[in-house]
Amino acid sequence: MTHSLCRRDFIKTAGLALSAGLLPAGAAVQVEVAEPTRWPVGCRDLHLRVAGQPDSWSCMKALGAECTEVAVGLDLACPSLFHPQRKYTLATADGVQALKDDLAANGGTISAFLMSNRFEERLEQELACARGVLKAAQQLGVQAVRIDVWPQKLDEERFLPFAIEACKRLCELAEGTPVRFGVENHGRTTNNPAFLAKLFAGVGSEKLGLTLDFGNFYWWGHPLRELYQVFEQVAPRVVHTHCKSIRFPEDKQNVQREMGWGYEQYNCPIYEGDIDYKRALGILRKAGYRGDLCVEDEALGKFPENQRAEVIRREIALLKGLRLSAA
Repeated sequence: MTHSLCRRDFIKTAGLALSAGLLPAGAAVQVEVAEPTRWPVGCRDLHLRVAGQPDSWSCMKALGAECTEVAVGLDLACPSLFHPQRKYTLATADGVQALKDDLAANGGTISAFLMSNRFEERLEQELACARGVLKAAQQLGVQAVRIDVWPQKLDEERFLPFAIEACKRLCELAEGTPVRFGVENHGRTTNNPAFLAKLFAGVGSEKLGLTLDFGNFYWWGHPLRELYQVFEQVAPRVVHTHCKSIRFPEDKQNVQREMGWGYEQYNCPIYEGDIDYKRALGILRKAGYRGDLCVEDEALGKFPENQRAEVIRREIALLKGLRLSAA
């Protein structure tokens, strides 16, 4: 009989069995050692062009990306994916099939779809779009959809009940599917862990998770020494990630800063930033995270065009190494 155990549990269990006489001395035990989840590593589709190849799939290979997050517009177009012979869309069965065929032909994977929502302004349109995204996600094997939940007009007190009801309706659409929505901690409201906790509790559905943007929590003003506590708090909800960083002056790292303070000056690639990604990924591993690691580099504009591909390549390579050391 073959059992799947982690190595440590197997050694402990086999030792107890031997000492109890349940196994004869010297008995050979066949065991299938469970390996840690191997998170795919990639980047947002808008970064792919920096590789200078003729299509998105060649760019993924050139950058070492195992997956990509694909932005989807309200019309279900995928504007940041590119190919010399066609445009990509989720709006039609033929469009989804064409994307599926190209993914298969090139060994590509979509780790998540990205929706840029404006629920207050166009809730019914957003829900209609979500239906289309969910349908395509199931056909393409995509299990996470990044969403925006932020107020355009309402104050936070009035926005919370609105957001809860909007997200309940989203979650109802996803019931019976393997797909989950991931609210990104983004902007003033959802970078506040207290707001996120109220939102998740109010919606009360496991279909609503978090797209964890490591850099955005730091951008919001959380001191570095407290940042990992925030990651621990939200880790069980994470379904998708955005990996970026900031390198603040030493005297600004561990103080509560004004939201967005110094971001344009100090944002940087993850290999130069203050956030300890080995520690951060260890937190996700402990929480049982099973999604991707997606580079979102907002500092690329600081580099000459001919250096940007190497920046993304280095970030992807770093995360590939860290996913193993975080085990």
